[in-house]
Amino acid sequence: MKKNIGFIGCGNMAKAMIGGMVTSKLYAPESIVVSNPSNPSLQYMKDKFDVKTTNDNAMVADFADVLILSVKPNKFESVIDEIKNLVKENTIIVSIAAGLSIETIKNYFNKEVKIVRIMPNTPAMVGEGMSALCSNNKVNKDDMALVEEIFNAFGKVEVVEEKLMDAVTGVSGSSPAFVYMFIEALADGAVLQGLPRDKAYKMAAQAVLGSAKMVLETGKHPAQLKDEVCSPAGTTIESVYSLEKNNFRGSIIEAVKVCTEKSKAMGKK
Repeated sequence: MKKNIGFIGCGNMAKAMIGGMVTSKLYAPESIVVSNPSNPSLQYMKDKFDVKTTNDNAMVADFADVLILSVKPNKFESVIDEIKNLVKENTIIVSIAAGLSIETIKNYFNKEVKIVRIMPNTPAMVGEGMSALCSNNKVNKDDMALVEEIFNAFGKVEVVEEKLMDAVTGVSGSSPAFVYMFIEALADGAVLQGLPRDKAYKMAAQAVLGSAKMVLETGKHPAQLKDEVCSPAGTTIESVYSLEKNNFRGSIIEAVKVCTEKSKAMGKK
C-alpha cells in the first residue's frame, strides 16, 4: 500500500523531488500534496505534475505518512511549531535542511518523532539525483526502506553517519553548481576557439555525463580513467598540466571544504 507524501515548501529542491517521483511513476499525483505561501509556485506544480496543492501547512501535516520539510533552516522552528500537534505518531519526518541536526529538529517538535535527515540535490528532476540520509532510533527498518524507495525513484541513495552530512552537502548537495560552472567554462573555451555556443554546451555537457557514467559503471579509479585519456606528449596531458599549474584540484577541494564549513555553521545558529 502506497503512502501519502506531503511537502511543506515548494522551492527548487521540492520541485525536483516531486518531479522525479511523478515522472518515475512510483507515486501517483493524488498521493502527493505540497504547501507553499506563494501561489505561483503551487500553480506551476499543479499544472505540470497534477499534484494536490494548498497554502495550509496543517492540512499537509494531517495528510502525510511521510512529511518532507523543504523550507529554509531559519523557517524550521516556526513551521514545526505550526504543525507539531497534528503530526501522527507513525509519520516519518524528512528534513532536507542543510546544517540542522536530528536533535535540533526533535527539540523543535518537543516530543519523540521519527526523523530522517536527507541531503538530496536538484538532478533529481531528471532522475539522476544523489541523496544521503541518516535517521534517529525511532525510525525502523521498514521506515528506512520506504524513504530509500522514495529517493531511489529519482537517483541514488547512500546511508551515512550524521556527522558526515555536512561533508555530503559539499560533495553532492551543492556540487551541481560547481559542475554547471565547469560545463559553462568548457563551452566558453570552445566558443573562444570558434565552436558555435549551442554545440559547445551540448558537447561539454555530454562529456561530463559520459565521464561520470564511466566512473560509476567501470568501477575504475578516476585517476586511472584520466590516465587512459592522456597519451604521451598528447593534447590531453598538456591540458592537464595547465590545470595543475592553475590549482584546479586544489580549488575544487577548497570549494567542498568551504561548503562543509558553512553547513556546520548553519547548524550552530
